Amino acid sequence: MGGRARFGCGGGTAAYQCNSLKPRLALTGGDGLSEETCRRLTLIATVLGSSMAYVTAINVAVPAIGVDLDIDLGGQQWIVLSYSLALASLYLVAGALGDRLGRRKMFMVGASAFAVASALGGIAPNAAVLLVARVLQGAAGALLTTGSLSLLRSTFAEESGRAIGIWTAGTGAVSLAGPPLGGALVEWASWRWIFYLNLPLAFGAVYLAWLGRGASSRREETPARLDVLGAALVALGLGFVTYGLVQGGEQGFAAIAWAFALGAVALAAFVARELRARDPLLPFFLFRDHDFTLVNVATLLIYSALAGSTFFLVLFLQSVVGYTPFESGLLLLPSTVVMLALAPRFGRLADRLGARLFLVAGPLVMASGMLLWLRVDDRALWDGLLPGLLLYGLGLSMIVAPITAAAMTSAPERYSGVAAGVNSTFSRLGSLFAIAVLGLVVSLVFAARTDDPDLVPLALGEDSPEFVAGSTDAFRAAMIVAAALAVGGSAAAFGYSRRPEAGLAKERAEAAAVPRVRLDPAAPDCPSAWFVHPQRQELADLQAGPATTDR
Repeated sequence: MGGRARFGCGGGTAAYQCNSLKPRLALTGGDGLSEETCRRLTLIATVLGSSMAYVTAINVAVPAIGVDLDIDLGGQQWIVLSYSLALASLYLVAGALGDRLGRRKMFMVGASAFAVASALGGIAPNAAVLLVARVLQGAAGALLTTGSLSLLRSTFAEESGRAIGIWTAGTGAVSLAGPPLGGALVEWASWRWIFYLNLPLAFGAVYLAWLGRGASSRREETPARLDVLGAALVALGLGFVTYGLVQGGEQGFAAIAWAFALGAVALAAFVARELRARDPLLPFFLFRDHDFTLVNVATLLIYSALAGSTFFLVLFLQSVVGYTPFESGLLLLPSTVVMLALAPRFGRLADRLGARLFLVAGPLVMASGMLLWLRVDDRALWDGLLPGLLLYGLGLSMIVAPITAAAMTSAPERYSGVAAGVNSTFSRLGSLFAIAVLGLVVSLVFAARTDDPDLVPLALGEDSPEFVAGSTDAFRAAMIVAAALAVGGSAAAFGYSRRPEAGLAKERAEAAAVPRVRLDPAAPDCPSAWFVHPQRQELADLQAGPATTDR
C-alpha cells in the first residue's frame, strides 16, 4: 500500500502514502479538472477579486455615511481619499510581494484581507474605525490588482492579451453597476451593505483561485528577500505625491508644495537604496528595455487623457448643458458598452498581430472623440456628443487590454508582479495628474473669459450668460489638452517594437533546451544592476551561446 497517487488541476501533482489516507473534501479543487478549466477558474477569480478593488459604489454612499456617523465634509472626502492613497502608494510593493511569495498566494491573501477590511467597515461605529477600514481596503486592493494581472500573465502566457481583455470587460461591468447598486442599497437598505456585499465576492475569488491552482506549471515566486526599507520609502514617496495631486486642486499647489517636496525626497532615497540593494524591490534594469519604458509612459499619458476628459465632460453636461446626474451617467453608457463588447476582441488581435498597431491607433481614435465634444453646447445628442462617445469607446476598447498586456510582457516573467505594480502606479498617478492639471486649465481659461470674481467654473445652479460662455470655453480648452495627452500617448507607443507574444512562444520553446550562462542583472552577485557593462555582457553571451528570454 505504498503506492503514490497523482491528482490536481493540469500539471499540479501531489503524493501521499496509501496507509496514511485521510478523508478528503469533495470540493478540493483538483481531481478531474483540466488545465483549461483551471485557467478559466483563475480568470473568473481575478475578475471577482479586482471588481472589489475597482467598484465605486461607496462614492454614492458618502453623504449618507456622513449623516449616520456625524462626519463633516472634510471627513467625508477622506473616506474616498484614504483608499486612493493606500492603493496608489502600495501597488509596487504589492507586485514585488507577489513575485517573491507567489502571485496566486498573494492574490488570495489580498481577497481575504479585503473581506476582513470590508467587514470592519460594515460594523464601523465611528469615522476613525471607518477610515482604518478604508486604508486596509486600499492595501488589500493593491494586492488584488497587481496579483490579478501578474497571475493572468503567468497563467495565460501568449494569450494574456485576450485574458486581460476579458478581465477588463468583467471589472468594467461591475464598476458600471456599482453606482446604481450603491444608490439602491443606501435608499432601501443601509450603506453598510455596500461593505458586506464584498464578503461573498471575496469568498468566491479565494475559492476559485484555489480551485484553479494547477492552471500553470510555471513557478510563481522568485526566491529573493523583500527590501523592507525600499518598500517603506516608495510607499511614502508615492503616498505624498498622490496626496499632493488630490489636494492640490482644492487647496492650490503652492499650499501643498510640502507634500511634493517630501515625496521627491522619499523617492530619491528609494532610487539610491535600490541601486545598492542586493535584492532590489524595483530592478531598474527593467527600464533599460525601451519597450517597457515607452509603454509605461504611454500608460501615464493615455490614462491622464481618459480620466481628465470623462471627469470634466460629466461636470459640463450637468452644469452647462443641464442634464441630471442620472442622465449624464446614462450618456456614458454607449462608450462603456462598446468597450465591454470589443476589449476582449482587440486583446485577442493584439496577441496575434502585436500591440503596437492598437496602442498607436487607439489613442488617436479617443482624441477624435474628445474633439467632437467641442461641438456640444445644448441637449442635441447627435451634434457631437453621442458620435464622440462612440468613437471614444472604440478607441478605449482598442487600448485597455493591449496596453496592460504590453506592459506585462515587456518585463521578464519572474518580474511580472513588479511590472503590474509599475503599470498600475503610472495609470493611477496619470489619472490624478490629469484631474489636477485640467482643473488648473479650466480655472485659468474661465478667469480670463469672465469678469465676476464670484463665479465658479462648471458649478451647479448657475445659468448666467457669462457663466455659460466662460464654462464652455474652459471645457473646450480642457478637452483640447486631454486630446493632446492622448496623442502624446500614441506617439510614445509608436516606438514600441516588441513582436507578438504568440510569435515568440515557439522561439522560447526551441531555445529552452540550450545550456546558458548569462549575467543576470538581478543576481545576488551583481547588486549594481543598473551598471552591467555592455562588453562584459556581450562576452558572457558569446560564451553561453544562443540566448533565450524568460525561461
